[in-house]
Amino acid sequence: MITYQDAPLPKFGDYSTLGLGTPGEVVVVAGQMGADSTGAFPTSDGAEQVKATFDNLGAALAAAGLGFEHVVGFRTYVVGREMIPEFMKGRIEKFAEIYPSGVYPPNTLLIIGGLVEEAARVEIEALAVRPAAAS
Repeated sequence: MITYQDAPLPKFGDYSTLGLGTPGEVVVVAGQMGADSTGAFPTSDGAEQVKATFDNLGAALAAAGLGFEHVVGFRTYVVGREMIPEFMKGRIEKFAEIYPSGVYPPNTLLIIGGLVEEAARVEIEALAVRPAAAS
């Protein structure tokens, strides 16, 4: 992912304001939540749900032959304003692992009243770009 140093600096957390993927196929990962493989939410802790959500995003990306380095943007939904500190905590911990360079994709954060599953506190979508095939 390429970021532009001339873009406005992020004001509210760890993300880049602007990202540009290399030419190739666009891959959209539908919103993921912190549920396990059975659909259960093992924890109500917001930070832990955020980390589990990124694990699920990673699995979806891997199924497409991609990784987090191919993500050009996230859209995040959190339930209630009180969830923001937990979201930030979980994301900081997970981003240290998946983005060790400290360069993060753009992220849009929306505060909502609820998600499809009552136990869910966060849902994250990802937009990735598959590298262009070598000619």
